[in-house]
Amino acid sequence: MNSALSKKLATLPRSPGVYFHKSASGEIIYVGKAAVLKNRVRQYFQSTRDMDIKTRALVAEIHDTDWIETESEIDALFLESEMVKRYMPRFNILLRDDKSQLFVRIDMKSEWPYVSFTRNPADDNAEYFGPYYNGYAVKKALRYLRKVFPYYTKAPTKDRPDLDVHLGLSPRPGTASEEYKATLRKLIRYMEGGRKALAREIEKEMQLAAKLHDFENAARLRNKLNDLRELQRRIMFGDREFLDISKDKALSDLVDLLGLKKIPARIEGYDISHMSGTNVVASMVVFSNGVSDRANYRKFKTRIEHNNDFYNMNETLMRRLSEKNLKAWGKPDLILIDGGKGQLDAALKARDAREQTIPFIGLAKREEQIVISHDRSNVVLSKEKLKELDGYTTITDDFTLVNVPHSTHIIKLLQRIRDESHRFAVSYHTVLKRAQQTASSLEDIPGIGPKTRSKLIRKFGSVRALKSASEVDIVATVGPARAKQLHAYLQTL
Repeated sequence: MNSALSKKLATLPRSPGVYFHKSASGEIIYVGKAAVLKNRVRQYFQSTRDMDIKTRALVAEIHDTDWIETESEIDALFLESEMVKRYMPRFNILLRDDKSQLFVRIDMKSEWPYVSFTRNPADDNAEYFGPYYNGYAVKKALRYLRKVFPYYTKAPTKDRPDLDVHLGLSPRPGTASEEYKATLRKLIRYMEGGRKALAREIEKEMQLAAKLHDFENAARLRNKLNDLRELQRRIMFGDREFLDISKDKALSDLVDLLGLKKIPARIEGYDISHMSGTNVVASMVVFSNGVSDRANYRKFKTRIEHNNDFYNMNETLMRRLSEKNLKAWGKPDLILIDGGKGQLDAALKARDAREQTIPFIGLAKREEQIVISHDRSNVVLSKEKLKELDGYTTITDDFTLVNVPHSTHIIKLLQRIRDESHRFAVSYHTVLKRAQQTASSLEDIPGIGPKTRSKLIRKFGSVRALKSASEVDIVATVGPARAKQLHAYLQTL
């Protein structure tokens, strides 16, 4: 360990957080989380006798270490997940021992959704949260949260209440589906960082119940509020709420390089996906304070099926920057377009038509160049910062192509946003394509019209799922007469 690093480690705090081990070249080689940063990080530099070969190799390469403090272990858990996805450090992959990531799955479209865990998300219209790299910590957090927001862990039956109900971990008998879903939506808000707002809401509900002399309900809400506050002393499920974005090197470097007026707290990324002009969709992903904010993702189905990405990008941004959507979703601080000069030009035309001044940049795929319009991107490229990053520019008539090393924090962040917008667009396109294929198969069934086909697609998603469904489920969806027709047809497949 060098003397500069030794002095730096003496300033390690005792709070939870995420740490970044770096090589001599400045490459982030490992990202980890800690309940107590001071204890965890210093462990790497104690005796290596009990370390395995992989960890010794990591320690041998550590030249510098940085960290970000968080308010709780679960904040650190979420932030670690995001930073690993952004930087893809080679030792995280090496030390993981082929363990796959964990996702939390909640199917809000079901009448009685339940919370489960999976390592393989599917396009089944359920909501997925993650991935998380510490499955034990995530499951522990959800167990604590279950006391505050009771939920099912498997599809409920109509039998008598089980032990979970008596312990207050599952909904009380007589709870309506909509009431239960409202509780799940609060759980999701908590997972997405809305802890403070939820605590305020529960406190207001408690005070109102007390004022109306509904003391039983007031006591229940008081207990829920106490349980919620107790989580802060244990493990919590926030993310953006307590992240100090001034410590995010990628964001601060982006401000300096592009001459932005402030740190971009909200960055939106856009991509287009289609197959030869069919099922054309666009994605909008949101990164708040440098980390993905899945709750604010949006998807668009273009109004015209068109094999023209410039047109499709222009239509998408025209819709995004409408007065209605700006009011509902807020205004981004920076927009990143997946593509080169053509895609960025089409997006800028939409922004100018809406009379907005939001900074726009592109990220060209082949060379990972940052694409800037000379007159319209609303950024001012800093030559000093570019030199510091060991980068250079390529100038064309209307655009500047900024080349900086792919190992820099800036490129890692922009790649992460670009890749996430691509994944989200492709995912939505695949869902539409499968639905179209299912609809085509169902068109062959006599007596099944467009409305019934639409119901079946929403409920079952595919002909295979429909074929394996129970007769009770089919009857509940389309009625006994059509279910009989459908059952007879499915037997022929």
